[in-house]
Amino acid sequence: MATHNELGIKGEEIAVEFLEKNNYRILERNWRFKKAEVDIIAFKKGVLAVAEVKTRSSNYFGDPQDFVNQKKIQLLVEAINEYVISKNLDVEVRFDIIAITKNQEKFEIKHLKDAFFYF
Repeated sequence: MATHNELGIKGEEIAVEFLEKNNYRILERNWRFKKAEVDIIAFKKGVLAVAEVKTRSSNYFGDPQDFVNQKKIQLLVEAINEYVISKNLDVEVRFDIIAITKNQEKFEIKHLKDAFFYF
């Protein structure tokens, strides 16, 4: 497996642990709809938190969250719309980015809530 794939998998594991530690209940991981893959769908206090996880080995080329583009946002919104309808959910939906940067052997985690409002 390519190193960047391994880093991405490790980043998603770190993100799940982080969310669980912060009292989120993980509902889905790598949920797919058409061309979209939603990294994490979690629930906390009546809010469906949709988390896009971005992991980088450094921030030399920019912060991890800078790599979420408009097309990805559009795909995530469409996918979660289908998820909410198919599960017949009546919840508030929030789109987050969990940005993880590896610094030597440590990982720095930033949880950006309502992240798509910044794009």
